[in-house]
Amino acid sequence: MKFDTVLIVLSLIVFASLISARNLTMNIKHDLVGELLRDYEPTQAPTEHGVPVTDEVQLYILSIDSISDSSMDYDMSFYLRQRWYDPRLQFNASLGIDVLELDPKLMEKIWVPDIYIINEKTAKIHEVTVPNKMMYLYPNGLVLYSARVSGVFSCMMDLHKYPLDKQICDIRLESYSHSAATLVVRWRELPAEISKTLRLPQFDIKKLRSFHCDQQYMGINYTCIGLDIHLMRNIGYYLTQTYIPSVLVVILSWVNFWLSVDAVPARISLGLLTVLTMTTQSSNAVRGLTVVSYVKAMDVWVFACLFFVFAGLLEFAWVNVSNRVESRRKSITDLPSLMNGHKTNSQRGDSPKPKEGKEGFFFKPSKNREKARNIDRVSRILFPITFILFNTAYWLIYMVFWEPVEDKHIDSEGITIPVILSDD
Repeated sequence: MKFDTVLIVLSLIVFASLISARNLTMNIKHDLVGELLRDYEPTQAPTEHGVPVTDEVQLYILSIDSISDSSMDYDMSFYLRQRWYDPRLQFNASLGIDVLELDPKLMEKIWVPDIYIINEKTAKIHEVTVPNKMMYLYPNGLVLYSARVSGVFSCMMDLHKYPLDKQICDIRLESYSHSAATLVVRWRELPAEISKTLRLPQFDIKKLRSFHCDQQYMGINYTCIGLDIHLMRNIGYYLTQTYIPSVLVVILSWVNFWLSVDAVPARISLGLLTVLTMTTQSSNAVRGLTVVSYVKAMDVWVFACLFFVFAGLLEFAWVNVSNRVESRRKSITDLPSLMNGHKTNSQRGDSPKPKEGKEGFFFKPSKNREKARNIDRVSRILFPITFILFNTAYWLIYMVFWEPVEDKHIDSEGITIPVILSDD
């Protein structure tokens, strides 16, 4: 019993000492932060002996919500991570404190590089439930700063190969007021990471490439960094919604070549139906795209399919005209003989007999009628072969031979980053 009492007393003493040590550590941290910020001037950059501050930046991409072809921009949410050295924030490591975690309210009292995003349209730092920012201070003066940013960023797209295209969207960061003599902005060894949960409905991210884009304004040098996001468009949606349906409409227009030359209502109805259907599909295929002054791959495809169905309608017009010309000629040539024969037979009381050589069930067809049928026979072979040749040329040109520029900033210093799906 006495032994249990001793254990309880010792446990209480250890627990009390831990609580006291924790409170002591918290008090030391509080006093240390107060001491560091007592004479600290947050409006002055921590330059030493004329050496500029080097700000190392890294992006952790959380999501790319949408990529718009019409407005040529994209939505992205990411963590903007920065690290730099501030000698004014050095403290004694012998105090047993490895790092100081600052409250968001205290961050306003620390100098932070004035980084802004050049191609930003709209952006914000999240503030639910508190400002999504953090700052760590290390004994050697190292400052780690992170903020969660979401925004819409411009992305000038090349739509020549749409929807078989690859796009390169970039994000560029630069100091707004500090020149290169005060602040140098550079990427960290690993410039960017991508969350494992990131999924894009229309595109696949192939790779990332960092680059430098230092510029000069009014004779003053400013350092700039950028990140190219290489995207490949998924064509599954366009195959099911545009390409395959248009192929079926073109094939449907070929049914006209197998109908009789006398089936005028059926062939006209089928020809007009395919033309109108293809016209509707062509308007739906380019809906939502921005207006550009060049021809896109989708325009070539839609125009070719529309040409094939319209050519099928013109083929029927040619066949019908050939057949009707022969019918008119026979009617005009046979009209006097038919009238005379009708009178003679009427006087005799006999019915007129068909003449040899006339077209009918038991007689040989006329030359022009056979020509019309031959046009249909040739079209049955010519149209499919031509369409297959067009498809071969189309897919080879846009998928194999025509490759876009792989990098907008190929002459700029930077590194290529394979897509790394990082843990959250």
